[in-house]
Amino acid sequence: MRPMVRLMLRKGVTYTYFADMLKGIFVEIADAEFKIDGKPQSDSRISLLTGVHRKDVRRLRHEARDAGTDLPEAISLGAQLVSTWMSQTPFCRPDGTPIPLARLASAGGDLSFEHLVACVSKDIRARVVLDEWLRIGVARLDDDDCVHLCVNAFVPRGGFDEKAAYFAHNVHDHACAAVHNLTSDGPAFFERSVHYDALSAASVVQLREQTSRKGMELLLGLNQQAADFERKDATSEEAMQRITVGLFFYSEASDDSQDTLPG
Repeated sequence: MRPMVRLMLRKGVTYTYFADMLKGIFVEIADAEFKIDGKPQSDSRISLLTGVHRKDVRRLRHEARDAGTDLPEAISLGAQLVSTWMSQTPFCRPDGTPIPLARLASAGGDLSFEHLVACVSKDIRARVVLDEWLRIGVARLDDDDCVHLCVNAFVPRGGFDEKAAYFAHNVHDHACAAVHNLTSDGPAFFERSVHYDALSAASVVQLREQTSRKGMELLLGLNQQAADFERKDATSEEAMQRITVGLFFYSEASDDSQDTLPG
């Protein structure tokens, strides 16, 4: 929890505020997932399970709750646009490399940023999306008025709210995979990491660059395959599922006393 506390303190989140939020989550999970034989829960039992006072349990059970596991609509739209740009013709090359797009349909026709946005949503203007993407570093505009996707910008370089939304989504799903592997008898989710603690700074730089290059190749390939599957599965009557595949790299001094996140 140390990295989380570090982030909260930097952003002005106090212990009192966090504890009150966490109290609500304890009640929510106990109420929804720890029933006996599917029977309705009593405030007293939830209080016993969680240690939360019964008066607080009663109040929290009647408050509106938002699990918050979905990306906000604006960010979800952005993810759809990036996926389309990197997986569907005429917006990308066969290897998934995004093609620079004319900003206006009047200049580029189907090979334009306006057409890309229209393919994903008819409810938002391309100029609004582009202005935001330019602000947070997801795209850039060249001297020929063409829009370039910054391929490495799966997480925006700017805009704390946008980065925080991806952070919450990714940490949530990573934790879900790890908890599943600790508590379930079913097939484990893939979760592996490599640890070394006696490397020079130069070696770490090389490993970091290699992870970035090979990791991006893997993610681009999976993105292309998942997009193909999604189009094929659109006609399926089976219940749909969602996935998250993530990679990360972290380094620090070996004698640093701060805890690191497990991989």
